[in-house]
Amino acid sequence: MQQPQPQPKVNDIATGHWFAQPAASFLQSSPLGNGRIGAMVFGIPGTERIVINELTLWSGSPFQNDRADAHKALPEIRRLLFAGKNAEAERLVNQTFTCRGQGSGEANGAEIPYGCYQILADLVINGHGDVAAPTTGYRRTLNMEDGSVAVTFTQNSKTFTREHFVSFVDSIMVIRVSGTAATATLKREKNAKITVLPNGDTRLDGQLPNGQGGGGMRFASQLRTIRTGDQTLFLLAAGTDFQKKTVDDLEASLSRAAKSGYAALKTRHTADYASLMGRVKLDLGPGRTDLALPDRIAAGQTKLDPALSALLFQFGRHLLVSSSRPGGLPANLQGIWAQEYATPWNGDYHLDINVQMNYWLAESTNLAPCHVPLLDYVQSLVKPGQATAKAYYNARGWVAHVISNIWGFTAPGESAVWGSTNNGGAWMCQHIWQRFLFGRDKKELAKYYPTMRGAAEFYVDFLAENPDGFLVTAPSNSPENAFRTKDGKVAHTCAGPVMDIQIVRELFSNTISAAKVLGVDADLQTILTEKLAKLPPHKVGKFGQLQEWQDDYDEVEPGHRHVSHLYGLFPGDQLTPAGTPELAKAARTSLDRRGDDGTGWSLAWKVAFWARLADGNRSLKLLQRFLKPVFDTSYNMTNGGGVYPNLFCAHPPFQIDGNFGVSAGIAEMLLQSHEVTESGLPILRILPATPDAWLNGTVTGLRARGGVEMSVVWMQGRIAKVVLTATMPTKIAVDTINLPTAARQPGGGDGYLHYWTLRKGQTVVYGG
Repeated sequence: MQQPQPQPKVNDIATGHWFAQPAASFLQSSPLGNGRIGAMVFGIPGTERIVINELTLWSGSPFQNDRADAHKALPEIRRLLFAGKNAEAERLVNQTFTCRGQGSGEANGAEIPYGCYQILADLVINGHGDVAAPTTGYRRTLNMEDGSVAVTFTQNSKTFTREHFVSFVDSIMVIRVSGTAATATLKREKNAKITVLPNGDTRLDGQLPNGQGGGGMRFASQLRTIRTGDQTLFLLAAGTDFQKKTVDDLEASLSRAAKSGYAALKTRHTADYASLMGRVKLDLGPGRTDLALPDRIAAGQTKLDPALSALLFQFGRHLLVSSSRPGGLPANLQGIWAQEYATPWNGDYHLDINVQMNYWLAESTNLAPCHVPLLDYVQSLVKPGQATAKAYYNARGWVAHVISNIWGFTAPGESAVWGSTNNGGAWMCQHIWQRFLFGRDKKELAKYYPTMRGAAEFYVDFLAENPDGFLVTAPSNSPENAFRTKDGKVAHTCAGPVMDIQIVRELFSNTISAAKVLGVDADLQTILTEKLAKLPPHKVGKFGQLQEWQDDYDEVEPGHRHVSHLYGLFPGDQLTPAGTPELAKAARTSLDRRGDDGTGWSLAWKVAFWARLADGNRSLKLLQRFLKPVFDTSYNMTNGGGVYPNLFCAHPPFQIDGNFGVSAGIAEMLLQSHEVTESGLPILRILPATPDAWLNGTVTGLRARGGVEMSVVWMQGRIAKVVLTATMPTKIAVDTINLPTAARQPGGGDGYLHYWTLRKGQTVVYGG
């Protein structure tokens, strides 16, 4: 057998994300973060700007958003829906079944109770270079091996350098500038004051409006300057009173950091950051590292740069490590990076795909600790979600709809057009079960299982029998999409959109499985099993497409960005080429009808769809479309998706879910483990959707369900070597069809499957 040869050294993760000039806008700057403090480094000589964020900084406050008697309208809404009067039902939903008050303020919630995520401050550094002097040798590099940004430039034959990182271990941002002494200050336009403390620190203190006529969240940032010769060390701490302590801890954090010194701070930070980022390495061959990132993105549209796809993959991982750490909130619509006081869509948590997409990569790309904030956030919605379930559906359990915030908003949105979708909480419960499938931690499952059970209990009470005798959700939406009723009216409100049925089917099945693992709730298992049998099956429509609604409605917008009815293809596992070939064919037809255009996160989702359909060339086509340059930084969603000069996903505007989603999609192209054998073992499929253009490559550290890590080398389109390592005692099945010829033989009775029972640390090796 031909032995794997060393691949050309590609160090894009350290050097590929670079610029040859300072950032002229937020979308050209370089992102850093520690899961709480975010920083966007512009790298401007003379007068530097760094946008500082703090993940918990929100205006607004808790507010009673539920209409207490909304459930009284439910029978009439259902009667109209089951009579085919969707438009009439939608009018009634708008009158009686939306949230109380202003809701999200139609995505302008900064001054109302819903609130808004927003910028903390600008950090301005003066005197490090001259803003007007000629500059040569400029380079600004995001190093994703150690989580730092370096800026270097020369003026008047003198070299200036800046080094930046944000430490999770020490809970501060560190900046070291060399070449001359420098000064720095903090700036904020609203709701804050800046003072100089007796010890020389600059202190910013403020309070945001609560949206109800009073003061809301308190926040603070403190900056310390330490000078030694022509070097200046800046230490910045920031916090809010959301967690009741961080505002008053800033002085202590700065004092500890100052005693440690730069070298120790950098060593601790690098060790922590690399312990996560270093788990997965992806090499798709050499790329145009000679080009600054904006030029490289543009060049990649005419000549394929596989290494740019690998850089994009690692960039998504960097963003998750930098924006989501245990003990904090989950990454929001912009991760933790925002320059506005009124962030687009409030910078909130959209539960009809966006926050879930943020975490698709967490388990598969070996960033499991970063998943924890989402799981904890789901738990935080249970109590308000119980009140919402009672108010609108007179049901047990808990429910969350389309939008949420840090204040526990779980009510429907303010418009029936989009706000009736009620599967947000149930969808997030998928993450609880998927985490267990990857990690097999029963203790952790027991912690989160009551959240799953409560979501399932809600649907036990909420499901209603339609005229065909099936149990469906009513009212609901297929997220943000519209259809034409038989009398030609445009409507959004419906009964039993296919996405809902897929999610309910999954939730009930997962809850049954979790209860069996934990040995609890036998009666509930029986009830859920009975309900499962009454859910409607998938249907194929008149165009051969998978139907999105129970009726074969015509779509108002055939190319709509949401492809919600394919949830069962990805991230679900109900539609597979091997298990449901006819439905998989219908899913392919649906994707063809939707087309290959879309907003940024939609393109990312389609990368994963085509990977699940084992069509790597189509995935690559969507991946290339995702990498389309969007260098017009105006917020115009009609321009279509792509990436901004710094690789941030262009919805547009900037929305980070596409970055996370495309990394997850690339992982699906390389390894899949969502299907199971008849006995329930996860089936590992190695390189199930690699495109023809990715001839050579190496990947290490990807995770599969069942507690297995994979490394693989391939050359000239053929796998040369696979190493599977068990991270816990496990049983798995390996599909050998893509493996080296010597390994491609029938296994334990299911075609080319090999069955393995592995000890922790044990490896399976295929090839040389």
